Amino acid sequence: MLTKPQEYKHILPDLQDWPIYNLHQDRERFVEEIIRLTEERLEEKFGSDRAGLIAKTLYMERNRVREEPWKADPANEDNYWRHIKTVLKRSSQQNGISQTEREREIIHNIVNRYAEEIVGGFRIKTFLFARRFLNLFFNRLLNAAAGRLQKRIWGREHQLSERLRVYGSVQKMRKLFEKSTVVIVPTHSSNLDSILIGFAIDRIVGLPGFIYGAGLNLYDSEFFSYFMNRLGAYRVDRRKKNPIYLESLKSMSAIALQRGVNSIFFPGGTRSRSGVIEQRLKLGLMGTAIEAQRTLYAQGSDQKIIIVPLVLNYHCVLEADYLIDQHLKRTGKEKYFRSKDDFKKLRNILRFLWRLFDAKSDILLNFAEPMDVFGNTLDDDGNSLKNGKIIDIKEYFMGDNDVERNVQREQIYTRLLSEHIAQSYKANNIVLSSQLVAFAAYRYFVANNSGLDLYDLISLPTDEFVFDEADLVDYIARIQKKLLKLENDKKIILGNNAQLDPKEVLELGMAKLGVFHPLKPLMRNKDGTIVSESFKLLLFYHNRLTGYGLESGFRKLKVKKNTNT
Repeated sequence: MLTKPQEYKHILPDLQDWPIYNLHQDRERFVEEIIRLTEERLEEKFGSDRAGLIAKTLYMERNRVREEPWKADPANEDNYWRHIKTVLKRSSQQNGISQTEREREIIHNIVNRYAEEIVGGFRIKTFLFARRFLNLFFNRLLNAAAGRLQKRIWGREHQLSERLRVYGSVQKMRKLFEKSTVVIVPTHSSNLDSILIGFAIDRIVGLPGFIYGAGLNLYDSEFFSYFMNRLGAYRVDRRKKNPIYLESLKSMSAIALQRGVNSIFFPGGTRSRSGVIEQRLKLGLMGTAIEAQRTLYAQGSDQKIIIVPLVLNYHCVLEADYLIDQHLKRTGKEKYFRSKDDFKKLRNILRFLWRLFDAKSDILLNFAEPMDVFGNTLDDDGNSLKNGKIIDIKEYFMGDNDVERNVQREQIYTRLLSEHIAQSYKANNIVLSSQLVAFAAYRYFVANNSGLDLYDLISLPTDEFVFDEADLVDYIARIQKKLLKLENDKKIILGNNAQLDPKEVLELGMAKLGVFHPLKPLMRNKDGTIVSESFKLLLFYHNRLTGYGLESGFRKLKVKKNTNT
């Protein structure tokens, strides 16, 4: 049984004491450090082939500019890369500059451009405005949706903490915050994640601001761009795959952590297209936590970097239709109608939040047990534990006599850390009634159409998607038993509403499932029959519970046809 969440007082009420504020007050030197570290890394990796590195970057960037331009791109993007090409072709002895010096100068120029692009800013006035605005906006929206009367907009009866529920190791994280640098690594379902996490950390958890990565595509909107540029976001352009950009991004993360700035990054890399909890994690930025910890020890500091996995759970994901379409195209190579990304329009975001609050649809944030950069558990004082005994993780970085950098060794450490985070995601996943119902309904239909593959099922006419209520209730009851066993083994968490009587779970789950979507994953017709208007969306919400061994043991039943469509 999940206990009632609580709100905490702020650890550092004065924003001028926040590490993120001090970092951006020193922005110029921060950028210089990023450039220096990036150039060192590039020299180490490509020193014998700088020309090849520049040529590869030039080729990839000119293709990007031509084939995938964004509104957020600098206006002079094409001219800049043309200029780099011209400089690269100059005679090696022109103006008395050697070819090596010229190549280093070009790399420095590109790194500088990337560093300036990546690093955002943090302004106290903007943050305080955003804090007041979001608190007022969310609470008024919640009251209006709950009351359905205009006068309720100004009511105070309903609070956001009733919908945005924070669970897990919050007290321990707050205690460790005072002596550690915290890296929160959340699951990623929606572009709303960053906004909601940031709001919850400040408003409910009571921690200072974190830097976080925001996709450059979000900067297409002048509204979002204005705030993200001033609220600690750093820009991440996933179109840029060249080594110079990737090293610049990793240098930024490593140096920020070394400076004690708390960070959020999504190790899944992007929103989960299929709806599953991420298990294959990106290692790039994750490796910067290990690099920063090693650097701190080398500098004689005992400052610890701790990792806190965070599992977000929604009854309804704003962009679900768009995401599952992308997943099906990628995996099935089939031609589907490409849904639009609903996040791109502010109107859709407001409509989504309204319906979410109107349906009393909770958003759950579950902070897992903090771990060190090797995945070891921590006691309340921040000591690393292995088999219940305190260990000194500094030894993991030792060479013959002192702390030393070992790239291959740290790559192994990063992979091990990613495995610990992935395991934590699964164990700290809170099962919602909507997800349980979606899983039961999807497995019901698959069991009764065992001769068809996924893409055949999705192609069936709508009148085929009819579900017998008694059988669904039976499925839910059987899945609940499996989930209770998993919960007892600490492999998942069964939400309070998912533990109700199976008939109640079915009704509650259907009411909350896909509340925003025009076509419902599962619904009850006027004549009482249960149908699916979008089997793709049913798949998306079902996928949240895959990977737990729940799929087996469902018998084939006779499926009725929907005669009401």
